[in-house]
Amino acid sequence: MLSVDTKKKELVGNFKNAGQEWRPRGEPARVRVHDFLEPELGRAIPYGIYDIGKDMGWVSVGQGHDTASFAVESLRRWWRTVGQPLYGEASRLLICADGGGSNAYRLRLWKLELGRLAQETGLSITVAHFPPGTSKWNRIEHRLFSHISMNWRGQPLTSHEVVVHLIGATSTRSGLKVQAHRDAASYPKGVGGQRRRPGHRGDPAGPLPRRVELHPHPPPTPRTVVGYWVRFG
Repeated sequence: MLSVDTKKKELVGNFKNAGQEWRPRGEPARVRVHDFLEPELGRAIPYGIYDIGKDMGWVSVGQGHDTASFAVESLRRWWRTVGQPLYGEASRLLICADGGGSNAYRLRLWKLELGRLAQETGLSITVAHFPPGTSKWNRIEHRLFSHISMNWRGQPLTSHEVVVHLIGATSTRSGLKVQAHRDAASYPKGVGGQRRRPGHRGDPAGPLPRRVELHPHPPPTPRTVVGYWVRFG
């Protein structure tokens, strides 16, 4: 059972980072006055995956766009590196997510990429979305992201490597362990399967039903069907 979400995008460079940290007297960390984007450094996009049962976090730090392809690639890397060694006999995967962003419940590319992941892994993947206005109920917000923010408080995020190091150094007394890796691949916007409004004239099927089962081409076996819940209740 996983809780997933994208943490707030961070500017990479010598910029102010909220919070206070101990430093030698008279040696403050000097940062830029204005936080204008530096094109050569860009932004850091941390996509988090929190294993609720094991109290373990995985964060992929991207640098392009927060797309559904980036989100599912993070899940794929988590499964190959952590999930499969721990849950080699597992046949099902439950993902809890909010209803927007790169894992939005109306985003067709998200469903398409999950279908491909289901075929690759042989897992039956079910996604449960929180209702509107309840995204903070998602456990990753309080069990992972909050501790990352506390760990890097007051420290300028001068490079993607620094971001990865500070995230990977996050831990708690209760036993939280975090792995962080950089994803330098490019995930452009505007590829097929993007979000549309219900009843859009390019969407003859109209609004999505409450439950959708994806059958990617070629048709998968019953184990690789993706169960999709739009909301709880």
